[in-house]
Amino acid sequence: MSAEPLETESEQAETEDEAQLFTAELIGTLILIFFGVGSAVLAGEFVGSFGIALAFGFTLLLLAFIIGPVSGSHLNPVVSLAMFLSGRMTFRRTVIYWLAQFIGAIAGAALLFLVARQVPGLRTSQAFGTNGFGYRSAVGLSTFGAIVAEVMLTFLLVFVFLSVTHKVTLVPLAALPLGLTLAAVHLVGIPLTGTSVNPARSFAPAIFAGGQPWAQMWLFFVAPIAGALLAVLVRYLIHPHGERLFPGLATLSAGSAKGGTAGTAGTTESGGAGPRDS
Repeated sequence: MSAEPLETESEQAETEDEAQLFTAELIGTLILIFFGVGSAVLAGEFVGSFGIALAFGFTLLLLAFIIGPVSGSHLNPVVSLAMFLSGRMTFRRTVIYWLAQFIGAIAGAALLFLVARQVPGLRTSQAFGTNGFGYRSAVGLSTFGAIVAEVMLTFLLVFVFLSVTHKVTLVPLAALPLGLTLAAVHLVGIPLTGTSVNPARSFAPAIFAGGQPWAQMWLFFVAPIAGALLAVLVRYLIHPHGERLFPGLATLSAGSAKGGTAGTAGTTESGGAGPRDS
């Protein structure tokens, strides 16, 4: 008879923990979009590509220090996907992260849109910091070139994230390499595609830009997902640490067979640049 209250308390604690993670990822993604994309929309002509890259990098660095101890500071659906596939998060918690990241990105883009509309002569239609290729690329990058670029840029970002936050190879001040990597990725990617490496980052501004960005949106989902998968595979080959390849898929299959969403025993579910690293 005493087991029931304990189970209820455990479920309540888990719900509160998930609410905390959801809030942290939502606020973090909101801030990343507002300041990162905002640097391109509001200050791009003044700071140039270098300044935009620094804005994204420094924002991620600071957020990793601030919310890393809470949620791991993923702020990117493909980072959370990679953490799930690596067996560091349950599927249930991954979905919670995805919802928080997309909602946060949309909220950040909405706030940025409100500010941008108050700037006389600032064009938001069809642009608004969105990503693109072909005629929407600064260098006219082809579709194939954009796919390769986004796959490789995302691969580097996710590979670094998985490497510096693993419990065996945990890097002190992991926020620093993460911020530097995002800045480097933007330095290379801005002239090519505007740099996505994050489906939520591409999706949210396009809502307010409308029109042309939607025709190319598929690439900024497909390529980052492919880059994340490649990062998980390469990290497994280089730093196996006794892990299985894509253990998250195995736990998902096992959970489905039992009618639930199984996790990976012995791993923390947030993972990232803070004490919750796994």
